[in-house]
Amino acid sequence: MGNSLGGKKKLVKVMKVDGTTVKLKPPAQATQALRDHPGHTLLDAEEVKRLGLQARPLDPDAPLKPGKLYFMVELPRLPDRRAPRRASSGALRVSAKERLESLRLARRSMSDLAIATPAPPSVEAEDAMDGTVRLKMRLPKAQVQRLMRESKDAADAAQKIMHLCAGNDGGSPSPSPEPTTSTVDAGRKERRTRFLAIT
Repeated sequence: MGNSLGGKKKLVKVMKVDGTTVKLKPPAQATQALRDHPGHTLLDAEEVKRLGLQARPLDPDAPLKPGKLYFMVELPRLPDRRAPRRASSGALRVSAKERLESLRLARRSMSDLAIATPAPPSVEAEDAMDGTVRLKMRLPKAQVQRLMRESKDAADAAQKIMHLCAGNDGGSPSPSPEPTTSTVDAGRKERRTRFLAIT
């Protein structure tokens, strides 16, 4: 009674999409498995587990390792990629300068469009709790100084500034319901108006 060792060579298994397997004896290459199946490729089973659809197909001359599993799949054919054609519109002739200008307009960013939005109004009014009204006006400092020099007193300067702001906003200056001098009617609180130069 003697001892004997027997071994079986591991085969290469190639599984098709329908579930049938083809067994190949090593040493085998991918071309041997794909000989009867044109348009198919082999994928390594471990790579398919790890990468899924992003698994790369094996080269036709790649050796197949014994004991490993491979998948035989038919990859979809991509449409023929032809060189891009040059399209021309016969009668339309555009100079290079016009094409460059159209490209600039097409690539305009949102910051360029934000510049084109209309400016906020130059006069804002706030009512305070004590009955005073505070006006915020956006006027150039030099223009305010010029109006102050040309005016007789503060009330005259305030009136000129009001007319200037009403004209800038496109509205017509309306006469104020109260006189510019501070007077107190019976039962009404005094309203104060201040003008601050905004720099």
